[in-house]
Amino acid sequence: MRKITLFLSLIFSGVLLAQPPAGYYNAAQGLSGYPLKTALSQIISESHNPQAYNTHWSFFEVADVLPNGKVWDLYANCNFTFGTPINGGNQDVGTGGNIECEFFNREHTFPTSWFGNSEPLRSDVVQVLPVDKKVNGERGNLAYAFVSSVSFESSNGTKRGTSATPGVTGQVFEVIDEYKGDIARIFFYIATRYENDIAAWQTLNPDGDKMLDGSSQRVFEQWALDLLYQWHLQDPVSDKEITRNNLTYTYQNNRNPFVDNPQWVQQIWSNSLSVTPNVFSEIVVAPNPSKGAVTISGVEQVEEIQLIHINGQLMMQVKQPVITNSSIELQQLPTGFYLLRLQQGSVSSTHKIIVH
Repeated sequence: MRKITLFLSLIFSGVLLAQPPAGYYNAAQGLSGYPLKTALSQIISESHNPQAYNTHWSFFEVADVLPNGKVWDLYANCNFTFGTPINGGNQDVGTGGNIECEFFNREHTFPTSWFGNSEPLRSDVVQVLPVDKKVNGERGNLAYAFVSSVSFESSNGTKRGTSATPGVTGQVFEVIDEYKGDIARIFFYIATRYENDIAAWQTLNPDGDKMLDGSSQRVFEQWALDLLYQWHLQDPVSDKEITRNNLTYTYQNNRNPFVDNPQWVQQIWSNSLSVTPNVFSEIVVAPNPSKGAVTISGVEQVEEIQLIHINGQLMMQVKQPVITNSSIELQQLPTGFYLLRLQQGSVSSTHKIIVH
């Protein structure tokens, strides 16, 4: 097996960001393909403690807050304040919302009409996000895909229009590039968490039928699976997703495994993809967490390597080909949480590293 080894010199103690509890994913270790998906389904279903839908407003205030204290909205660039209008906020109270940036409400990224508005998915905070009410209404129940012939565009570039994605026709909805991976990983979570239910949802709504294939394993139509995989690779896991995933665990006691371990998407669905898997899709980082050497296995050559601290600081950058059995010494690396970003041509891959 091809290897690139990074030797980490440690001088501090402690971990900056919470991670899955020790052993949380033990039942999934050593598995791949749909058996891995089923094992993950059992883990995140059995630990799931659904919370009341009306309590989500308070959850948003800690999980979906911008650095300036405003609402973090994936669909629009507004300046929303948390709280109801009577308290000076922009939370939806059932009226208005006919213009953008007036109110925010609760968006089911996987629309309620697609699954019959049933619990616990209706209240599953993994897929419920605060978004502009007007833009949410423009989306309606539409499937996500690439858009052409735009009929609506929000203040941040989110679009509704005719599909530009082969395999699906009619009106579709496209989020901006910064959030495409967020949406994809939510959909992969739903396909996994609700594995025992989702096959029956295919025909509940015409727009849902466009994306769902009526199975409990592949779950998605070929075009939709390929699109979600593309979006997953195009937009790697962000700090926002990591933070929200940790807060989700404290709120409803389960996690999105594809935020914790993005490589599981490829490991589960690789045989169902009609596109060539990413050149980096087989990479394994181990041991992780680590007190010593971290080995990156399963790659022939990397053109560029970046090691980025969770606070955004670039700790290391190598902009020359790194080939088999090469190693890089990282001196005086503080303990904490890092993102290892690998680049090969136009393809990139981002992996989490914990040093303690």
